[in-house]
Amino acid sequence: MSTFAEIVLLIGRILFASLFLYSARGHYVNGPMMVEYSRSSGVPFPALAAWPTAVWLVAGCASIILGVLPDVGSLMLAIFVVPAALYLHRFWTFDDPQQRREQEMSFARNLTLLGACLCLFAFFATAGHELDLTLTEPLFDLR
Repeated sequence: MSTFAEIVLLIGRILFASLFLYSARGHYVNGPMMVEYSRSSGVPFPALAAWPTAVWLVAGCASIILGVLPDVGSLMLAIFVVPAALYLHRFWTFDDPQQRREQEMSFARNLTLLGACLCLFAFFATAGHELDLTLTEPLFDLR
């Protein structure tokens, strides 16, 4: 991969992770509110919605940005968006059209992010062994 392509990829990794870093900040700063919302939404183990989720997200983002087992970081973020979509954005349970639409958009956003996480995983597990702008090679080898 050319140096220019690696730089573009690094910028993309940073931009992609920035959304999750913003979310991590919210889980840390608004921990009690996140726990209560998770509890009311039926999330198993709602206490994990505060600082433990923030730590999980920061670790996944750091992995992708720094290139430390970036395939694992991609899977970590994928693991976060699945329960977020299925528990927190169940648009099909809302009667109010505006709330339903907002939740539907959040659900769709999480599906899109899941797709991006899986694409990043496949990319890193396939081509990550040849990247220069990473600190470690990926854990998985799908070549």
